[in-house]
Amino acid sequence: MVFRIEPQMGAESYKTYAMVSPLSSHFRPATCAEVDCPHYLNGWRVRVEGLAPQDIHAAKTSGRRWIEQRVADGETWLVFEAGQPCFKASQHRTRVDRPPLYIVRDGDHRGNPRGTKARLHQRAADWQEDFAEHQQKLADEIRKG
Repeated sequence: MVFRIEPQMGAESYKTYAMVSPLSSHFRPATCAEVDCPHYLNGWRVRVEGLAPQDIHAAKTSGRRWIEQRVADGETWLVFEAGQPCFKASQHRTRVDRPPLYIVRDGDHRGNPRGTKARLHQRAADWQEDFAEHQQKLADEIRKG
């Protein structure tokens, strides 16, 4: 749960400045080696007890190198050696060389009551200038009283 200070005005009175890097456009699939996956680097183990039979079968027939280690009655582990893709390898992502999107939206975390379209700045400097101008307007209003 996110803690937020209760806003003193309606959402229509706010602007939200964000730099975002969407997964779909700013990341690509990556290998375990590219993301320094700890399982890839150090190996990993999976406790057999508690796994469904199909999961045990999948782990044993995955093509990965493993040994079965019996620690005690009722405690058996499949130990996978380092240097091979982990079971979550398909979920690894790495950033592509692309700058973030510089966005300005009307409203705040509660939404955009006016339904205005977000503005996308092409350059960080333009986004910073927009932010500085907005801050100056606020400061001028406060000074007026």
